[in-house]
Amino acid sequence: MSTDNRRNFLKSMAALTAAGMASGCTNTSNIKYSPSQGKSVAGLTVPKMDIIRVGFIGVGERGYGHVKHFCHLEGVSITAICDTNEKVIDRSLAYVQKQGLPTPARYSKGELAYKDMLERQDIDIIIISTPWRWHTPMAVDTMESGKHAFVEVPAATTVDECWQLVNTAERTQKNCMMMENVCYGRDELMVLNMVRQGLFGQLLHGEAAYIHELRWQMKEIHEKTGSWRTHWHTKVNGNLYPTHGLGPVSQYMNINRGDRFDYLTSTSSPALGRKAYAQREFPVDHERNQLNFIAGDMNTTMIKTVNGRSIMVQHDTTTPRPYSRHNYIQGTNGAFSGFPNRIALEKIPEAISNVYQQQFSVAHQKWVTKGKKGREPSLHNFHHWDYNMAHWQQNFDHPLWIQMGQEAQRNGGHGGMDFLMLWRMVYCLRNGEALDQDVYDAASWSVITPLSADSVSDRSNSKDIPDFTRGHWKTNTPLTIVT
Repeated sequence: MSTDNRRNFLKSMAALTAAGMASGCTNTSNIKYSPSQGKSVAGLTVPKMDIIRVGFIGVGERGYGHVKHFCHLEGVSITAICDTNEKVIDRSLAYVQKQGLPTPARYSKGELAYKDMLERQDIDIIIISTPWRWHTPMAVDTMESGKHAFVEVPAATTVDECWQLVNTAERTQKNCMMMENVCYGRDELMVLNMVRQGLFGQLLHGEAAYIHELRWQMKEIHEKTGSWRTHWHTKVNGNLYPTHGLGPVSQYMNINRGDRFDYLTSTSSPALGRKAYAQREFPVDHERNQLNFIAGDMNTTMIKTVNGRSIMVQHDTTTPRPYSRHNYIQGTNGAFSGFPNRIALEKIPEAISNVYQQQFSVAHQKWVTKGKKGREPSLHNFHHWDYNMAHWQQNFDHPLWIQMGQEAQRNGGHGGMDFLMLWRMVYCLRNGEALDQDVYDAASWSVITPLSADSVSDRSNSKDIPDFTRGHWKTNTPLTIVT
């Protein structure tokens, strides 16, 4: 793409985003899009890469963590790093040099410096860790330049951006993976393994959330995440950040691989917390006290799938409460619920049943020894949660975690999920295997934000969710349990 065309593209993107925000992220889900100019990228595989040459766009906070992890992954060469902040580039380059690795090229001259980096022919993949408004334009430009795009969450902020990602991936036949790291958490992987083995029976309902008090980010005025993320609370009244909780639940339910999102309805509470926080923490004439916060402190969105399942997705980064992603899955045989982790099943797997029997025998003997005083012990049943994860992990930890969990925890990043996600990405590319997440996942999980805003502004009326797979969800292969 020529420089002029790229500039025109970004101008049109900025205009589109501004128009969407002004109208509450106007619902365009029913627009009849032209047929794909390419073919489906579901299950896309690319030629094996002996060495994966990596470029980074954005290394301020999240991106710097990715740079550090890539320095410790086999079969990787960091070619170039781009950021508008010279200090954060210096920090990343210093870390790479400290590991005894070649110094990457630097790109830092203005907001479009990344385009110069994309012109290089010695880069295979691009890691995008920038403010949300840049995710889609940068991912599209990356694929157009012949490289694979790996973009932080959310991948897109409007319905049209979601379609741009899908259409570009299909036309260029390049990967566009939204890096949903929570899908690689130990608990989420274990539940996926349990679902695949049928422990919960037929799935009925899931719950997902991003409940994380982040008011303190409002004090990041000129740099870091709060300098730009705070303003999204003045632009969109909906679920601003759905993917962390929704990604794992979608994988449990084979979304885009046997089922898909059909429609949603969304409701927001009043927007009170951030205004009150600004009044308490900043001077009266401070810019934070001039903002009009419209995003409800709590947003609750209900999704219905084509196969009839329901999913509740919540967002709250404002109220004072403990962190939670819910991570709840309910089936005909029982449920798993996270934060704290607990399981209740009607039909117990034999391995766990043996554990329960041993525990009952010990407790019953103690009861007899005490002269049968107190309540008589009973075998565990689904009327009571089992909070002891040790025996469940021993029997149902995901093979990927069994293989790489210790190394992932040693390298860190949200308990190891960050490192494991990047390791898995590299493994798939080096071995010519399909990635665990594709552009249809990126679009389907990200589109909840604009559609939830549409529903909130329309008295919580339901909004159709596009079929980004164009019907291929019916035959796409479910995510397997990798070994």
